[in-house]
Amino acid sequence: MELLKYTVENCLVLIPVLNVIGQIIRGIERIDNRFIPLILLAFGVAGSIGILGFNADAVIQGVLVTGTAVYGNQLVKQLNK
Repeated sequence: MELLKYTVENCLVLIPVLNVIGQIIRGIERIDNRFIPLILLAFGVAGSIGILGFNADAVIQGVLVTGTAVYGNQLVKQLNK
């Protein structure tokens, strides 16, 4: 994955965390599946800000780890079809 080479090592822990949060949100019937990536984006950015502090790099890292988590999830789904 190309996204991983741009991601700070400290933020890599957020990828499996976001996958777990996504599975939990997916089980909530009130939340439509199309909103899960947006919710995960908020968690990813918040998590990276928590790790790196409030700055532009932390926001970018949040977007990158969220993209990696969502892309990885979709890749697994598509390969299983």
